[in-house]
Amino acid sequence: MATTRHAPGTPSWIDLGTRDIEATVGFYGAVFGWTFLSLGARAGGYGFFQLNGRTVAAAGPLVRENDVPAWTVYFGVTDADATAGSVERAGGVVRFSPMDVFDNGRMAGFTDPQGAAFAIWQPRKVQGLDVVGCPGALLWVELHTSDPAAARAFYGSLFGWRYHETPVENFTYTRVSPTGDEKDAFGGITRVESDAPRPYWLPYFQVTDADAAVTAAERAGGSVIMPVEEVKGVGRMAMLADPHGARFSVMTPAW
Repeated sequence: MATTRHAPGTPSWIDLGTRDIEATVGFYGAVFGWTFLSLGARAGGYGFFQLNGRTVAAAGPLVRENDVPAWTVYFGVTDADATAGSVERAGGVVRFSPMDVFDNGRMAGFTDPQGAAFAIWQPRKVQGLDVVGCPGALLWVELHTSDPAAARAFYGSLFGWRYHETPVENFTYTRVSPTGDEKDAFGGITRVESDAPRPYWLPYFQVTDADAAVTAAERAGGSVIMPVEEVKGVGRMAMLADPHGARFSVMTPAW
């Protein structure tokens, strides 16, 4: 699962691009109990989702007309500029070049060869999220892609990821770890569902009761993409979309 060790190549940050910050804050507050700390006009309306004063995610307004509301996963790196060069050489696209975020760190955004957006974070003052792996916080990240084999090669070349393949009914699920040890796995790779507009990275947030979280999301104006199901040895989970269409999952883990 995700950790706050923030080792290179692992998830270190996550944020949401949305067209309505106020409504978005209300929705995620209803589902997870998050509050929102705005950084104000100097940061373009960007701010932090928090639990008990500790940052679990972030959100900011979309600025380009063709951008769609979505969650973005950031992976930690030691050199953002070098990683940007590696992305281009491996067939990815640079959406925005490496840039300093005040004195907090350096970031860049990319699209992988199959079309999934992701970003990187080179830490300085801010290492990453304050809290993960507990109710209301990030637990797992998952790539939904049109070509799992090509995705494994692309991300492996960038981050040195190691993979563990598990047969699941009529497909193979790939677990991702930075070390080769399955206990360090923080995410997975699977084939994108047919109704998705494009490949994408999906965040899983831990909850104490997946069924109750789904009910809360629907009451707050969200929708169910995949209903709650129990996966033996993994947990109880569902895929949802917020009122603006950004997809995410909730999970009550079995481990």
